[in-house]
Amino acid sequence: MLCAAPPEDIERYKLADARTFHYLNQSDCINLDALDDAKEYLDTRRAMDVVGINNEEQDAIFRVVAAILHLGNVEFSDGEENDSSVLRDEKSRFHLNTAAELFMCDANELESSLCKRVIVTRGEKITKNLDPRAAALSRDGLAKTVYSRLFDWLVNRINDSIGQDPNSKFLIGVLDIYGFECFKTNSFEQFCINLTNEKLQQHFNQHVFKMEQEEYTKEEIDWSYIEFIDNQEILDLIEKKPGGIIALLDETCMLPRANHETFAEKLYQNFTKNPHFSKPKLSRSDFTIHHYAGDVIYQTDLFLDKNKDFVVPEHQALLGASNCSFIASLFPPEDTSKPSKFSSIGTRFKQQLQSLLETLSATEPHYIRCIKPNNLLKPAIFENKNVIQQLRCGGVLEAIRISCAGFPTRRAFDEFIDRFGVLAPEVLGGSYDEITAAKKLLEKVQLKGYQIGLTKVFLRAGQMAELDAMRNEVLGRSASKIQRKVRTHQARKNFILVCSSAVHLQAICRGTNARRSYENMRREAASLTLQTYIRRHHAIKAYQESLSASITIQSALRAMAARKELLFRQRNKAAVLIQSCFRTHLARSDYISLKKAAIATQCAWRVRIAKKELRKLKLAAKETGALQAAKNKLEKQVEDLTLRLQLERRMRSDAEEAKSQEIAKLKLAYQEMEKQVKETKELLAEEKVASKIASEKEALVKEVPVVDTALVDTLTAENENLKTVVTSLETKIQETEKKYEDSAKEAKEAESLIAELKNSVLSLREKLSQMEAENQLLRKQALSSPPSRQTSQISTKLLPPLKQSLSTVSNGRPHTEEHQSASPMKQGTSPMKQGTPLKKSTSYLERQPESLEALVNCVVQRVGVVPGKPIFAITIYKCLLRWKSFEADKTSVFDRVIQMTSSAFENPDNNDDLAFWLGNSSTLAILLQKSLKISTGSGSTPRKRLPPSTSFFGRMTQGFRASSASMSYEGSIVVRPVEAKQTAMLFKQQLQAFVETFYGMVRDNLKKELTSLLSLAIQAPRTAKASIVRGRSVKNSNLDSHWKTLVDNLNDFLEMLQENGVPTIIIRKLLGQTFAFVNVQLFNSLLMRRECCSFSNGEYVKYGLEELEGWCNKLKEEIIGSAWNELKHIKQAVGFLVIFKKFNISYEDLTSDLCPALNVQQLYRICTQYWDDKYNTQSVSPDVLSRMTDETSDDTSSGDFLLDDD
Repeated sequence: MLCAAPPEDIERYKLADARTFHYLNQSDCINLDALDDAKEYLDTRRAMDVVGINNEEQDAIFRVVAAILHLGNVEFSDGEENDSSVLRDEKSRFHLNTAAELFMCDANELESSLCKRVIVTRGEKITKNLDPRAAALSRDGLAKTVYSRLFDWLVNRINDSIGQDPNSKFLIGVLDIYGFECFKTNSFEQFCINLTNEKLQQHFNQHVFKMEQEEYTKEEIDWSYIEFIDNQEILDLIEKKPGGIIALLDETCMLPRANHETFAEKLYQNFTKNPHFSKPKLSRSDFTIHHYAGDVIYQTDLFLDKNKDFVVPEHQALLGASNCSFIASLFPPEDTSKPSKFSSIGTRFKQQLQSLLETLSATEPHYIRCIKPNNLLKPAIFENKNVIQQLRCGGVLEAIRISCAGFPTRRAFDEFIDRFGVLAPEVLGGSYDEITAAKKLLEKVQLKGYQIGLTKVFLRAGQMAELDAMRNEVLGRSASKIQRKVRTHQARKNFILVCSSAVHLQAICRGTNARRSYENMRREAASLTLQTYIRRHHAIKAYQESLSASITIQSALRAMAARKELLFRQRNKAAVLIQSCFRTHLARSDYISLKKAAIATQCAWRVRIAKKELRKLKLAAKETGALQAAKNKLEKQVEDLTLRLQLERRMRSDAEEAKSQEIAKLKLAYQEMEKQVKETKELLAEEKVASKIASEKEALVKEVPVVDTALVDTLTAENENLKTVVTSLETKIQETEKKYEDSAKEAKEAESLIAELKNSVLSLREKLSQMEAENQLLRKQALSSPPSRQTSQISTKLLPPLKQSLSTVSNGRPHTEEHQSASPMKQGTSPMKQGTPLKKSTSYLERQPESLEALVNCVVQRVGVVPGKPIFAITIYKCLLRWKSFEADKTSVFDRVIQMTSSAFENPDNNDDLAFWLGNSSTLAILLQKSLKISTGSGSTPRKRLPPSTSFFGRMTQGFRASSASMSYEGSIVVRPVEAKQTAMLFKQQLQAFVETFYGMVRDNLKKELTSLLSLAIQAPRTAKASIVRGRSVKNSNLDSHWKTLVDNLNDFLEMLQENGVPTIIIRKLLGQTFAFVNVQLFNSLLMRRECCSFSNGEYVKYGLEELEGWCNKLKEEIIGSAWNELKHIKQAVGFLVIFKKFNISYEDLTSDLCPALNVQQLYRICTQYWDDKYNTQSVSPDVLSRMTDETSDDTSSGDFLLDDD
């Protein structure tokens, strides 16, 4: 262990590997697998601190042990003189110097004390040289003496520190000694151990015999003397004085020339006739003693050396003069005034043994015999002969024989009568005293060999088993009779109860059937009345719908015909104007034609730039309005709806002003164009006049010879350019003619479409007449059909398209929102779109109000609900796409959806409704977040990307984008981008605000439900504490109903969220905040209530947390997330409460390993409030508490020890 000390200690003591020291390498077992020598060294240091050994004394102790190890490595060889010795080599010199340095004495004097011996006579001192063997023995003697003195000092110091109070009158001691030893080589140690066992065996036999004798005498029963083996002769052989083995050994040790053979001869001469002593045949120095446990052969080779108890004077003087006060105190100066007597180990051992027996005789001893089941020291092996031999050697068999020879079973009279009184009931009923009653009872059962004492009944071996068998038989018969009576009573009681229950049930069933028949008759009469009114209402409504549809179709067809006629006239007028302009351009000159083209191009480009600038201004106005609305929403969330209405009105007024400005600009541009047309006409008139004048002058012009050929070339080139321009204009004219022909074809197709629409109107009228005929048939069938079938027919005719869409979503079939072309006219380009700007389209829903009402009724009645899927959100989203509500400037569908969603606020305590609206509103908001984009208009620059939202729903949608599997319904719908108007964006913001509100209401309701349960779950009930103190587990009791109720509530709440289709990321966020709330409530209750800081209460909360953890492990990772980690404070606090040996925990282990999440104030609060009601263990040590107090006073920023419910 010392060789495994820290490096600084090894360097100080100049140690090395344990195998390099002579005193340690004699054994093959140097290292043990299950033992860490370095840890044992530190534990020994810590144990010395506990018993009061200071650091200086510890350093001196380990200095002495290291010196002994170095002393063992000192070796000797023959010197120059005869019978002299010197150090063998430099290695021995090093170890000698190191030992002297550790002993703090002179190295030369140490060497001289080992190699020489001083003999003191009356007149002088004689110095004698020692041979190498004697020097080695002197070295070993010094090592043993120092080690013995050190061991005695440690024992005395420990006894002084933790020993018994000297003024106490009572004593509790434990005596643990080796058992009887018999090896191949038995020396003086085995002789002393076997002497001790002989003494203790004699004391054991006398104690057992004395107890039996006193018991029998006290009770005044007839008994005979019990014989047992007495080993007093063996003890006389060993310790008799004079003439014993120990006395002869001391006598031999005092002779100057005596050796072990002399000692053996004395033994043979004195004990030849002793029956317990013998001499082996093949040995001259061995002897055999016949102990009570067996024969042992002892070798006398080292008896004399081991019996001598003296210290070499040179060693005494050397170490007594050491500079180390501790080593000097181990060798105090001897008192020379007292005469020195010969002292031997054997004599001193005999005296100590006698003192031990006197102590045992003055106490009440209890014996424990330990045996080895096998010599291999392995489990599951039992050697019968070896165990019997050990029992025989230990006197156990003898003690059992002594006990069985008497009366091993004895009972007091009251206990005996209480237990076996059922065997003689008449004895219990009579007025007998206890002795008479016991005698009569034993006489009745015909038991023999017993004895009646003064206060007890004494029974022989096996008689108690006979009485128990008789008692069990009587109790068995009595139990059978009791069971028969009880079962008869229970069967009679059950029969009477069944009969009365049957009569009561019959009466209830008959009354229920009568009431049910009356209710059916009443409902049938009411259904007939309702059917008449409903059928009339449906007929009127169908007629009105058909009438309004026909009028709408007629007006649409007439308007379309008028628009076609107007378009045809505009195109004809435009063609005539184009032809005139083209013919005019042919007659113009090159300069005028180029100037006009440039002016026209510039005007057109300026108009285009002006339109682009106008669109940019409109877009900027819209963006500023949207940003202002978002800012107002974040700043004033309470007045959100009012501000949004004001913002919408303001944006509409801005749009109207922008339109008026645009119209004014267009009017100005139109006036400028008219001025330019007038100017061009005037120029054309002037050109015509000039051309006429020029044509008149041509006849008068004479031919002039051409001089400037370059001018002619340029004119010819310009002429060719003009020809190419003319050809390009001719191609344009041809293209316009083709377009005109195409428009004519489209006009013909429109006429054919009008004819088809007329035919469709006729077919609709026919269908209307057919529906009226079907209604009449249904009225006739209603008289004979049940009301449930009629109701189903009405519902199927009321909402067929919505149910079809619901079925497609619930079945998981993919559905696209692409609109098929209804007619060739929609595919072609409309002349009105090319010529004049159209008004912005309105929502399809404005023309179909019945579809919106059907959708609202479907959502309110929850038709087609599928657990786990937000069907209504998907249905509303598809309807909004199909009705093009996102692209409309004005629509009422968004207001109806918001009104329908806000109805859930009327009942804020209904978690089921809140979960339903949370799932559908969040799903619809996510779909809008993914698909909607702000409309930018054609020809304008794209909008700048908005910064990421910091609201709750903004962070949630970012989480949805990060997770591809965030929604289970992604396979049922294809989300495509849609350019949305400002009304759609406002609707999306309102929907996001509803999601946040629903989330907060659901979370607050869950916290209200859990608050009462958490106040009960933090402290174990009294019955639970009692079961914990008695050792029973809380898991096996039925007292954990609070935690089960808590887990069941969480499970029901999770199932409710999943059934209503709440997205997984919202569930994960909600569970995380809920677990954080549980952590805060439990931890704060633990800190504020001292009765909760107990060991048993910690076990109760720990088992509850384990049950909650088991529920979390059953959930998927995407649902539970990191919610379990939110309970870190209560988990670490409970872990501290249930841990054992808190007193040994250091401050670093407590703050870094056991409770890293808790601050110093919280740890100090728990440690000071802790109390153990089960094992009576202590809290942390006072050093740790003082360290916490210092840390708390130094750390001024620690704040409060309670957690905040954020």
